[in-house]
Amino acid sequence: MSAKLRLAVVRQRYTPFGGAERFIARALPALEAAGTDVTLIAREWAGWDTRRVIRVDPFHIGRRWRDRSFARAARAAWRRRGFDLVQSHERIPGCDIYRAGDGVHRRWLEIRAARASAATRLALALSPYHRYVCAAERAMFEHPRLRAVICNSRMVREEILRGFRIEPDKLHVIYSGIDLEQFNPGAAPAWRGSTRGEIGCGPRDTVFLFVGSGFERKGLDTAIEALAHANSQAFWLVVVGQDRDAARFEAQARRAGVAARVRFVGAQEDVRPYYAAADGLVLPSRYDPFPNTALEALAMGLPVIVSERCGAAEVVRARGGGFITPPDDAMDLARAMHQADRALRAGGLPRVARATAEQFGIDAMARALVDLYAQLAHAARAPGHEGR
Repeated sequence: MSAKLRLAVVRQRYTPFGGAERFIARALPALEAAGTDVTLIAREWAGWDTRRVIRVDPFHIGRRWRDRSFARAARAAWRRRGFDLVQSHERIPGCDIYRAGDGVHRRWLEIRAARASAATRLALALSPYHRYVCAAERAMFEHPRLRAVICNSRMVREEILRGFRIEPDKLHVIYSGIDLEQFNPGAAPAWRGSTRGEIGCGPRDTVFLFVGSGFERKGLDTAIEALAHANSQAFWLVVVGQDRDAARFEAQARRAGVAARVRFVGAQEDVRPYYAAADGLVLPSRYDPFPNTALEALAMGLPVIVSERCGAAEVVRARGGGFITPPDDAMDLARAMHQADRALRAGGLPRVARATAEQFGIDAMARALVDLYAQLAHAARAPGHEGR
């Protein structure tokens, strides 16, 4: 890109803990080095440092009004500034690029409904908020101004193709990149002993880590049930993340008789001490497009156990470094935990995990993004291109 590209990134609430935010933060230095001028459009933000921000914070009551009012205000803001490209991480019709980091909302509702009671299914179907999100999602994917969708897994790409009228060549699979220096098993010894001491586990115990917010979607209840089925006093589960229903999962651990070996440590700005303390990652997600935590764990040399409905399963299946289980199958997950434990004690698995992560460095992701932006910007600056 010869001239400086003006890129707007849209995220309603930008926090250091979210997967979308970590994707943005990892790409920013390389994008700026390539001559991209990045501005954030957000309602609120933290961790954006001194980069440009356009704050849009219209009044709202309730989440449907919140999302709709932000979409309108954000769209008005990017039209006023005349950016070359607008990349939205929210479902806003009219953007140039959408990063489908959250997957397809309609697909997640189908999965929820399949295991819900009749009353819950009715509530989901009649919910004004879910109806709004599904309508906005369809309008965005089928909007004529949408030029590209960044899919973080092939799973998501196929779901979009199945569910919406969209040209296949608009869908680009760009896996998230990982900072291989920041997430490095060589740094683990500095944290491992002290963090395991805080957890309370023994030196030969096997610690499985669960990282993420939205405990129901990521299958924390299955992980707790699997810990009980595993029937090993040497197995521990450490939960990093926040959820408004966390008390329900803590109660489940007590009922299952494993509360003494389950630790809820809340959201952490730096998860590396917990990766260092752990021996493996478990994410038995019901729906997970591609969690950054899977790559982080692999980069730290941890084997990962993910479900078939997790985009990270594509990487594990192709390159190794972990195990794949069906969602909602605690017995199968318990068997995978024992398999991982045996493989760890035999040696070699951490090296395979690290080698898998090394295929997904930040530079590779940034190059793919820069190339995509260059193609789109060239078309955006062509004569006859209309404003948004």
